[in-house]
Order: sequence, then C-alpha cells, then structure tokens
Amino acid sequence: MAQKHKLNVKFTERKDLKTGLYGDGAGLYLQVSRLKTKSWVFRFMIRGKSRKMGLGDFDRVTLAQARGKATEAHLLTVDGVDPIDARNERRASAADERAKALTFKECAEKYISMREPSWKNPKSGDQWRASLKTYAYPVMGSEPVAAIDKVMVLKVLQPIWQTKTVTATRVRARIEAVLDWARAVDLRRGDNPAEWSGYLEHLLPSPSAVSPVSSHAALLYAELPAFMEDLRDKDGVSALALEWTILTVARTADTTGARWREIDLKERTWTVPGERLKGKRGKPRRDHVVPLCDRAIEILEIVPTEGDFIFPGQRAGAGLSGAAMDQMLKGMGYAGDRATVHGFRSTFKDWAADQTHYPNELTEMAMAHAISNKVEAAYRRSDMREKRRRLMQDWSDYCAGRGVTGDNVVSIGARA
Repeated sequence: MAQKHKLNVKFTERKDLKTGLYGDGAGLYLQVSRLKTKSWVFRFMIRGKSRKMGLGDFDRVTLAQARGKATEAHLLTVDGVDPIDARNERRASAADERAKALTFKECAEKYISMREPSWKNPKSGDQWRASLKTYAYPVMGSEPVAAIDKVMVLKVLQPIWQTKTVTATRVRARIEAVLDWARAVDLRRGDNPAEWSGYLEHLLPSPSAVSPVSSHAALLYAELPAFMEDLRDKDGVSALALEWTILTVARTADTTGARWREIDLKERTWTVPGERLKGKRGKPRRDHVVPLCDRAIEILEIVPTEGDFIFPGQRAGAGLSGAAMDQMLKGMGYAGDRATVHGFRSTFKDWAADQTHYPNELTEMAMAHAISNKVEAAYRRSDMREKRRRLMQDWSDYCAGRGVTGDNVVSIGARA
C-alpha cells in the first residue's frame, strides 16, 4: 500500500503557520522557525539515538524533492547506516576530489602567496610568477597538480636547459618547491619529478657542464688608482656609493641597504646586519663589522644626511637602486666584460695576495666570507678588527695612488 502523505503544497505555502514541526509521514517534517523561515527535516532513530537531518530550505527544495530525500535517508537507516554520517562522507570525498583537481598554476599561486611574506627580497614573488608564467604555465599550468609527471617537467626544462641554464635551474627549483608543497598538503602523492638529486640529474646534463660558472669581470689592480681618480671626479650619490663599495670591499646589496644607524663614528665602524649578508639559505650570519678608512669617513661627511639610508635613492624612503652603480660604471666606459661592481672584490683579493703580506684569513674576513672550516670557525673568537683596520687603510691608500711605484703596484711591508 502506498505511503499516505499528510501535507500538500497549498498547506506548506501558507504564511500563517505557527512555529513548530509539521509531519508529512515517514520521518519527513516541515520546520517553521520563530523567524517564520521554513525548511525540511528528516527525523530518525539509529542505534537507539534520535537524530534530525536537514534536507534543505523550503524556498529551494519542493515538497516532492523533500519526500525523495527523506525516502533515500530512510532506506539507509533500514540498512543500519546513519544518513547524516553518509552525507558527511560524500561531501568530504567530493571536497577531496575538488582539491586534487587543483591545477599546477593554482597551487603555485597559493604557494607563492603563502611564502611571499617571509622572502627578504620584495621582488621575489614577482620573479617567481614571471618565470613560471613564461616557462611552466604554458606546459603544465592548467594540468591537475596531481598529474604532473617527468614528461611535463622535461617539456618545460629541455628547451631552455642549455641556452638559458641559470633561468632553467631556477624554474626547476620552483616547480620542485610547488610540487613538494602539494604533496605536503595531500594534493599529490609519490616522488617529485622536478627533484634534481637522484632524478633529473640522470635525465639532464649538469648545469655546470652546459653553462660553466663565470666570475664577475674585475679590473686589474694596477689600473685601480687611475680608475679611482676618475671616479672621484664624478658627482652624485651613485659615484660616492661605488667608491664606498670599493673601499669597504662590500657587496652591492650591503651598500644600497646601508643605514645611518649602522655607523659608529666614534669607533669608525660600519656594522652590516647578519640578515643582510649573503649566506646559505636559512643559515643565520653574524653581523659584519667593517673598520672605516679615512676616505670612507669623508664620504659620510659628503653624502646627504636626511633619511634613513646613507645612499638614498630617487624614491622617498628607499635606498639607492642596485643598478645605479652598474650604470655609473657603464657611463665611465667600463662595460660588463671589463669591470663589474662585484668584481672589485676580486681586485682587492688579487692586490692583497700579490702585493701585501696580509694572511688569507684576514682578507677573507674583510670580505665577509663565511668560514668554511668548522673547527676554525668554532675557535675563532676575535674578528681581527685592528688588523683589518690597517688592511682597509692600506687598501684605501693604494686606491688613492699613495706610495705607488712606476708600474702602479705597491708592496706593503709586514704591517699585519
């Protein structure tokens, strides 16, 4: 005998229904709230417990549809299955499938947005997005992250591996990071097809083999005094910043990021914070204290003193652009194949090795190089500041041409 229902459409549409439950039979009820909103519910008993399951709002689910939903739920209870638990499992499974269908591009954007606040360089996020957009997204951007395999990875890397090796290695590392993150949040399983060690190293030639590491072009130290004389004739912050960089043997980022609070005029030192020093990723560095020569102190008296940065840039509240000193070099007629800003560190190193008796560890410390020997690093307590002070003054004197012999080199005695 067919189920006899107690409700009809006309009754359920009445606007004067009081708050409460109106039964239709077989556990289906129309529920009217105190705010006069209506919804469908299914009431049932399972394992001795009374439960109530929502079937949808009245405005979205018709009476016929509500009866169908109630029938499906009732049949589950007959088999001893809680329809609420079954629905929750279905929803979780569907959500999991939707998550696993996220594309590589969607995952990459999530990963970049998550990591971006922790990156020191504010341009890193843009660089990640630009490289992936150019090389990875056309191949795998619209593919589910769970489906990325070595064929896709190689399709991205092989065309640029030998012609744009540095870019290709960065793209590979970024794909690897995104896939590692996807695996960590259960969006994919198995090995990472973009991993180099033990995987891609067997499928692609070593980056150093196809693109040997080249040193930054460095000016010969015999040419330096004449260069410095020319540089000191130039006006502007960029010229002073380049001279400072050469005299302190600093890296470009150390100079462009230099702030007045890092200067101690009484002690005649510049303290570069450890977080700004170049080092292995994630490895903290000690602050680097640079003894300042006489000319460096003079530069501090020349540069503008307004603002936070010693060498201010064109934008308010910002330091000098990293490219400003490169442009100064080019303007002086020194193309990148003849001299670079970073190359002056090599010029210093060559001068110290060839023309002085200063020990190697002292010049390494002057250049803020990390100590590779763990035992030496553990036992060294002094930063050799006074010896480095003499070294930096001798370097400054050489740059100024003082004591230079006929062939433009000077031999420093055993002052160390």
